[in-house]
Amino acid sequence: LCRAYNHFVLVNIFSKAYSPKTSTTDLGIPYMTHLETTVSPEYTRGTVAEVYEKIAADIEAGLPLLNDAIYSVPKYHFNKKAGYAFATRFYLYYVKDDKSNYDKAIQYATVVLTENPTAMLRDWATVGALSPNNSIRATAFINVSEKANLLLYSTSSSWGRIHGPYGLGEKYTHNDMIANKETCKTISIWGGYSMLYFSIPSYQGLPKVIMGKMAEYFEITDPVNDIGNAHVMFPAFTTDEVILNRAEAYTMKKDYTKAAADLDTWIHAFTKSTNTVTVESVNALYGEYSEATGTGMKFYTPKAPTPKKALHPDFTVESGTQENLIHAILHVRRILTLHEGLRWFDIKRYGLEIYRRTVYNNEITVNDELKADDSRRAIQLPQSVITAGLEANPRN
Repeated sequence: LCRAYNHFVLVNIFSKAYSPKTSTTDLGIPYMTHLETTVSPEYTRGTVAEVYEKIAADIEAGLPLLNDAIYSVPKYHFNKKAGYAFATRFYLYYVKDDKSNYDKAIQYATVVLTENPTAMLRDWATVGALSPNNSIRATAFINVSEKANLLLYSTSSSWGRIHGPYGLGEKYTHNDMIANKETCKTISIWGGYSMLYFSIPSYQGLPKVIMGKMAEYFEITDPVNDIGNAHVMFPAFTTDEVILNRAEAYTMKKDYTKAAADLDTWIHAFTKSTNTVTVESVNALYGEYSEATGTGMKFYTPKAPTPKKALHPDFTVESGTQENLIHAILHVRRILTLHEGLRWFDIKRYGLEIYRRTVYNNEITVNDELKADDSRRAIQLPQSVITAGLEANPRN
């Protein structure tokens, strides 16, 4: 499972998203199945399809071997629920023409969520009632006793400092304009921003809009000089993500009532809303905009942003209810996983076009754009890897 997960992350960063149309020829990554025993070994990248086949084989071989009893703290390892959560995400990304992998995503998500998903989701009301102080709320968010956290790991990172409530990283940040127009302060299926349990604090003089999830934990390596290494604890898998993944799989299987039911379960954990999410309510909010009735939502443009971005996936998403539910799921997943890095994978999977913009005095200037077919969606390999002989990603 560890091998499968690490290659899954790498292939989704350094290769194109899985596509039923092109993955048999798209460049993949080397899949490491044994330790190196020679100097300067030669590797080939293979294809994305080959990498996904090997990940699937490792997942299916690994799941039956998981045994929570061998760990003193199971959530710091691939425990059973974490394994099935990973399988859910993987099969959601592994799009097959016959849609059979959506069945697997649903099956494995249900193992994690049980027959009572409400009891498995994060207690957002309790966490949201804590002080918005970045360390207090963030420490509770990644607590090992939190039932929603399925796999936690430590990583060396200055994220908690640069993207915390400090005067660092202000030029490139999740700011008020994005929050108000696209993410956590927009109207969604729960209503408005005031419905969130996890309120977003304001910091005077800072342009950042922060959901306090990952604070910094400092490891002192030299007490005399008070120096050391910065770390964050990262929630690799949570039950909240799993239920949204299942809702997406239901949507792609056209089981719209069950998809809406999962969204309804999730919003009542995440927010104070008393709204009932139905297929009709999703269509009314995310459907085609009607000026006459005031229903629906306009599509995003870089100078008039909204949460609804045009979809350009390599698989079929039908206009109407299916597309509207996907827009809703992409929107709420973007809010749920804010600062966690998963949005980039949704951008790649659904061909969402993004723009580099400069905002000054409320004026927006577009400096660059990343179209659905832009080769930069596959991040370039490190120069040291290219120098060692591995084929570089092509560029337009």
